[in-house]
Formats: sequence, structure tokens, C-alpha cells
Amino acid sequence: MLADPRPFFSDLDDPRRNTKNKLHSLHDILMIVLCSVLSGVEDWVGMEIFAESREDWFRQFLTLANGIPSHDTLSDVMGRLDHKAFAEAFMDWVHHSVPSLEGHQVCVDGKTLRGSREQGQSTVHMVSAFAAQARVVLGHQAVAEKTNEIKAIPDLLALLDLQGAVVSIDAMGCQKEIAKAIVDQGADYVLALKDNHPTLSDDVQLWLNQEYEAGRLTVEETVEKDHGRIEERRYALSADVDWLGQKTEWTGLRSVGMVDSVRHINGQISHERRFYLCSFTKLDRFAQSVRQHWLIENAQHWVLDVQFHEDSNRARKDHSAKNLATVRRMALNIIRMNDPNSKRSVRQRRNMCAFNDSYRQKIIMGTPKS
Repeated sequence: MLADPRPFFSDLDDPRRNTKNKLHSLHDILMIVLCSVLSGVEDWVGMEIFAESREDWFRQFLTLANGIPSHDTLSDVMGRLDHKAFAEAFMDWVHHSVPSLEGHQVCVDGKTLRGSREQGQSTVHMVSAFAAQARVVLGHQAVAEKTNEIKAIPDLLALLDLQGAVVSIDAMGCQKEIAKAIVDQGADYVLALKDNHPTLSDDVQLWLNQEYEAGRLTVEETVEKDHGRIEERRYALSADVDWLGQKTEWTGLRSVGMVDSVRHINGQISHERRFYLCSFTKLDRFAQSVRQHWLIENAQHWVLDVQFHEDSNRARKDHSAKNLATVRRMALNIIRMNDPNSKRSVRQRRNMCAFNDSYRQKIIMGTPKS
């Protein structure tokens, strides 16, 4: 279970000056925003109304020396709060409860906050690290453009203890420096290979296609059926990479892999082959890593959009979009980790937080259920 998040807010610097107009503590504001988002509230006015309706409950653990903050105060403080420091506090909180990633798969991918764009400004893009088996967001960094993922990924990985983990990244993160950083931290990698490395991609595709068609590779097959869709996947891995001229440029490279996918949807058939660089040689581990990488899309990005309405959120002032993104990921972790055996959906658990003070307190404070 995740720890009570309140102690991890204590070292954050309040962005406001100490004047007579500073009526509400930073700690109180952060907890009101977190509890509101956890309870399905996604706008500043709604947060003020929610806090007013639950004021007696909040007073059990907040100071509220001057009552409930206004929606303008919530918006102003969350907009001015240092988003990097807040994201680091988030990571410290997760690391406290998940100190080791040995044996875990860490999926890294980016997500655009589509509602964060203002005229003449860039849309905020979040690069996240996600533990696939635990389904917990480990950390994230905000960048101005999707192309800046290449710079953000090494910084994000450097903040994680990756010893014994396997890191999977899409083609944007298939970079020599990133591969070296992963291996230097004692982890393995599975990197999607596309045309951003045209010569390497062409060589690997030609080699694997020839070996696969000639039947010289061991293949693992899976078939998935869901709502009229059938997807057949064949995974193949070749540990013969001595022929590859660029092998020495990629730290830890031990194999190249391929996934041959055939989809049947409403009578239509599509065929795709994807290629990868790997730092290990076990086929079953490769197949599992490729399958589990999609969890960051299905269990994080999709949930944030559909259940938390992240893409439609119009918070844009200063750092508010970035800080609310951190709060959403904190809320998602709390729902998943602190009520893991519930058969209720994420939406149903958020509704429980909205209407049940006891349930809300149990999962936020990390109190085990009796």
C-alpha cells in the first residue's frame, strides 16, 4: 500500500509571499485538490464546492485556519507551485512504498495534455514511467514538445532505481545514450526500432524477415479474441547479432526481435511487423515485455483520458496543467494500490470517494481495511 502522502508535501516551497493575504496553508490546498480529484472533481469551482460540503471531514486533519480556500486561490497556488519539485515529491512518495523495481517491467512513454494549449504556446507533454505488473505510475516529467522526450527520458530514468528491471520504450526513446543509461543502472531494455535509425532499421528488418521466412527462428504465438476482433501475434528473437555493423555502438545489445501481427476486425485483415533491440536473449521474456508495454497506454493513458478526463481539462494558467497532471497520477495510484482487491471500476471507486468519507480516508491515509 502507498503511504500517507501528507508528509511528502512538507518540504515543498510555498510559491506565495508571507503577507496578510496568505490565508491558507500550502498543505491544506494540496490535500483539498488531491481529495477532490480522487472524488471525481476536475475543475477549481467544483473543488471549492466539494471542500465546503466536506468541511467537517477536512477539519479532522487540516488546519483550515481561515476556512475553505476559494477556487481562485486553488487555481493561483497550483499554477505557481514549482512543478518539478512537486513531481519529485510524487516520485519520493512512490519510491517509499515501491523501493525496488527488481523483476519489474518499467514502461516509458509520452502523453500530450491536449487541453493545455494556449494560443501561441506549446501543448504540455508528459513523459511517464509505469510499473507494468504493479500498474503504478513511478514518475513523470513535463516537456514542451513531444520531440523533447529524447532529453527527458534519461533524466526520468536517472531518478529511478532500475537495478534488475527491464525497461521498454517506443521508437522515440530508441537512442544509444538511453540504452547505455539503462544498462549502466543494472537494467535490461526492449527498444522499438523504426525509421528514426533508417540504416539500422533496414538491416535488422532484412535479417529478421529472411530468418523468419526461412523458419530458422523459434517462434512464440498468441491469439487474442475480443468483441469481434481477433489478433494473432508471432514473436521471434535472434541472438545472432555479430553481423550487425552498429552492434558496438549500442551498449548491452544482445539480440534483435520481431513481432508479426495479423488482425481480423469485421472481416478486414491487416498485417504489421514491428522490430526491436534487446539486451537479453530469452524469447518468452521478450514476448512478455512487448505485450506488457501496452499497459502504459491501456492502464494509464486511457484511464487518465476516459476516467479523469485529462485531455478535456482546460487548466492552463502557469504550471496548473502540469501540477494537476501530477495530482491525477497520484489519485490513480491511490485507487489502484490502496484498494487493490476491490472489484469496482476506477470510476466506481472515485464515486465511493465522493460519497463515503470513511472510504476516502482509508485509501488516502493508507489505512488497511479491517
